Amino acid sequence: MSLISLASVKMASSSFSSVVARLNGLMTTTTTATTHFLKKAPAVATTSCMMMMSSTPRRSIKVLAALYPDPLCGYPPEYARTNVPTIKDTYADGTRLPTPKSKPEYTPGELLGCVSGELGLRSFLEKQGHTLVVTSDKDGEESEFEKHLHDADVVISQPFWPAYLDEARLAKAKKLQLVITAGVGSDHVDLKACKSPGVQSGRLRVHSSGTTSKEEEEKKTQQNSDKNKPPITVAEVSFCNSISVAEHVVMLVLVSVRNFVNSHEMARVTSNGTQKSMCGAYDDGWNIADLVQRAYDLEGMHVGTVGAGRIGLAVLRRLKPFDVTLHYTDFHRLDKSVEQELNLTFHETPQELAQACDVITINCPLHSGTEKLFDDDMIRNHMRRGAYLINTARGLIVDRDAVVRALNDGHLSGYGGDVWFPQPAPLDHPWRTMPWSAMTPHMSGSTLSAQARYAAGVREILECFLAKKPIRDEYLIVHGGRLAGAGRHSYIQDCHRKVEDEEWEEIHGIPA
Repeated sequence: MSLISLASVKMASSSFSSVVARLNGLMTTTTTATTHFLKKAPAVATTSCMMMMSSTPRRSIKVLAALYPDPLCGYPPEYARTNVPTIKDTYADGTRLPTPKSKPEYTPGELLGCVSGELGLRSFLEKQGHTLVVTSDKDGEESEFEKHLHDADVVISQPFWPAYLDEARLAKAKKLQLVITAGVGSDHVDLKACKSPGVQSGRLRVHSSGTTSKEEEEKKTQQNSDKNKPPITVAEVSFCNSISVAEHVVMLVLVSVRNFVNSHEMARVTSNGTQKSMCGAYDDGWNIADLVQRAYDLEGMHVGTVGAGRIGLAVLRRLKPFDVTLHYTDFHRLDKSVEQELNLTFHETPQELAQACDVITINCPLHSGTEKLFDDDMIRNHMRRGAYLINTARGLIVDRDAVVRALNDGHLSGYGGDVWFPQPAPLDHPWRTMPWSAMTPHMSGSTLSAQARYAAGVREILECFLAKKPIRDEYLIVHGGRLAGAGRHSYIQDCHRKVEDEEWEEIHGIPA
């Protein structure tokens, strides 16, 4: 069963359209930049570049990027801080930070992930004679993204503003060679279709005479041509924002357990000079009892993560000083030395972990084994009553309505997250109004610090692609028609069972 069926993607596109339309009404995303986008390029621009003079002609490529819209009040003339903190050259596991050979034209700490930020790629690409198209209009057949997809060589998207690439869209992208996720998590891409881009559904109809029509012959010729198309490479900037997300997880854990959201609302004075209590009553007092009736200490609680990869392990390390008992479950068990260092309890299954924990944080990939893992059965028959659920992985790992029901009847004390489905979430999404929740739009991995790293990573991947050099193994998800690098580590599994490539094709639709 496919994780995200074509019908699901169409539903997402339909839901997105109204939201994107509203956003597009607030900012220009077609051909020219609005006047307050300081020193920035057009919000969406197809540039016909002058080819660089060379004795050996070099084919220019078209790069299509789907990025989230600019700030509603315009591109910032200045920032809250003058720079971002400098971190060492390697991540915690020894992985090297993005190291593009060309010097970026931007300053780390600038807004790069939006339309006018362009991931700092325009000058880099245009100097080499290539074309860059950037848009936030990504959903539906009439979107700018769809209009440019047919002749794009490279597509760039973000988990925070995903341009869904299902089998139907990939079939339209006749020239597509490379899909880059500016961030971590490629569940918006049909990886199976990228492994075999020439596979087409449907059969050639044969007439009773045994001959075929001219139109059908042409279709057959096109299908044969498609079958000769090389597999599409999918890459992402592994680890670029893992710590950003891990910090967000810790924040949501504390915010949920300490009842911060309601306490913050109590501290703010409304327009009529009163304060609002949790039960909806208004007074001019300072009702502490109203707030602390749902506030607890994290100290002494049992906290577990479903998934102990780069993000999950970083969460465990950051929670250890809070004097909690730590638990985890993962297909890849951690080294004994790490388990002993953090005093971790390992559980074979998510269900087993759920029974032992007061707080559960989801930090695993989205695939057929984790889709709607936290449903009514998991929440009511395995999780402790009054537990907290934190989800910064993917919205589809939980059952949307099961979470709402559990919050309304008290089985869950709180839900904190920044991932939704679809994204952006429509205004009538029930998570926008459910009680005892701490929700943010999907922004945990798009801090200004993280943007500098994933923009550099995208540039590094493009440099390798343009120079026909190997892309770093840890960046690869699909390559050469097979799962590769980080993709193989994450996706050759069915929940907690390793499988081979052939079986993976049967059980996985759009893994993440």
